[in-house]
Amino acid sequence: MPEPEQDERELVRRMLAGEEQAFEEFFDGHFSRLYRFALARLGHDADAAEEVVQMALCNAIPALKSWRGEATLFTWLCTICRHEISRHYRRQESEPQPFGLIESSGAAGRTFDTLVAMLDGGVVDEVHRREIVRVVQATLDDLPAKYGDVLEWKYIHGLSVAEIAARIGSSPKAVESLLTRARHAFREAVAPAGGSGK
Repeated sequence: MPEPEQDERELVRRMLAGEEQAFEEFFDGHFSRLYRFALARLGHDADAAEEVVQMALCNAIPALKSWRGEATLFTWLCTICRHEISRHYRRQESEPQPFGLIESSGAAGRTFDTLVAMLDGGVVDEVHRREIVRVVQATLDDLPAKYGDVLEWKYIHGLSVAEIAARIGSSPKAVESLLTRARHAFREAVAPAGGSGK
């Protein structure tokens, strides 16, 4: 199986050759993750995030020749997206908002299980629920795309394991295994610096 970097280089090569299917794969493969990235940095304004991501992806296409592969394609797209976010705030004549609780509160030390238990248990009001979702979404930015996707589908959109399996063309058992690895990666990402990680 090709390495992810090889897959990305091949995708860009196909796009530069004008292959329509490659453009669809490019948008489908990056929109959701880039949307999460923008949403957390735009005060959770869904309309603004969608607009910014569409602009970033459209602007990325003519700039593809400048992508040299030193960074992943997603990291490169994040740079373009940051520029679009800055332009958005300039148009609004406002200041960027802190993009999440990950950097600014003790919520960063909570494990994924604790966050999910709070959501599933129905013991939090809507304000706190939105804050928890923001923590999750901000952290998902930094996880491998497949982990971020399955965690979002399972714990934010509420898809069942069977529904996720159908979506990615895999077996429920494989999805359970993927979710286990994704939860572990999330737990590592939100563990306090110097903590035990447990």
